[in-house]
Amino acid sequence: MHRVLGDRRAVAILIGPALLVYSLIMLVPMVWSLGYSFTKGNTIDGFTGNGLDNFQRLFTDPAVREALAFTLKYAAVVTVGQVLTGYLLALLYVFFLKKSSAVVRTLAFFPVVLPTVAVGLLFQKFFQVAPQTGPVNSLLNMVGLDSVDFFGSAGSAFWVLVTMDVWRSMGFYAVLLFAGLVDIPEEVLESARLDGASGLRLVRHIVVPLSFPVLMSSLIFSVNGTLKVFDSIVALTNGGPGDDTSPLTLYMFQTSFTYSDYGYGSTIAFLLTVVCLLVTLVVFRLSRRDLTKG
Repeated sequence: MHRVLGDRRAVAILIGPALLVYSLIMLVPMVWSLGYSFTKGNTIDGFTGNGLDNFQRLFTDPAVREALAFTLKYAAVVTVGQVLTGYLLALLYVFFLKKSSAVVRTLAFFPVVLPTVAVGLLFQKFFQVAPQTGPVNSLLNMVGLDSVDFFGSAGSAFWVLVTMDVWRSMGFYAVLLFAGLVDIPEEVLESARLDGASGLRLVRHIVVPLSFPVLMSSLIFSVNGTLKVFDSIVALTNGGPGDDTSPLTLYMFQTSFTYSDYGYGSTIAFLLTVVCLLVTLVVFRLSRRDLTKG
């Protein structure tokens, strides 16, 4: 193995095709989009260079600040919800359900395969107040409370979005984290139990440190997915009410394809790329900590 991996020609043959495909699909469009950031115009009128005007506009645009703040808030809350819910489900599968966990995993994973539009329509009907009262408001009315227009205010719309995306993806993270938990040797768990560890102590001092790599992988998946959220927000709120639930992706899309300002839209895309890179670097930095030593 060392002889093969030490041969640069063999390494080039092994990873060259994958690196080429990745470059063509990912890196070339990123560089191309960055080039548009220094232009103005559209496909009809043509493009002309405008230097750093788009970047100057980026730092003074209040809509960008609001979209960035919403994106970071949404990513933080949904990431915690997805990873925590998935981890709790995985612990439930491994330590309590045992043989019956296949049925529960199937039920939890089912929302993952549903189309985003279908899930959005489901939650719209579930929380709607008019023209028909949805199940949530019906329950509120049953206990003597007034109906709530969940999509009429930024706060309630945000939490409906969070609930929908956590529910829709918890099965994926549960299965991903389950794969890390089942690799923990039973002998290690049994030894910890003999030493008096059980319940939360067992999870905190044994299970979490041994499953830390897959936990960090799940965190990176979730962070990057939530920072680039688009389809679920379009399906449920379309950025409303007003622009209160508009992330950077939706603002970028509207700027580029609704207002045909491709140069500024590419600048917003560049900002999103930088944010994703910085957050990923922070997560990788945290993942270097060895939990088995603390």
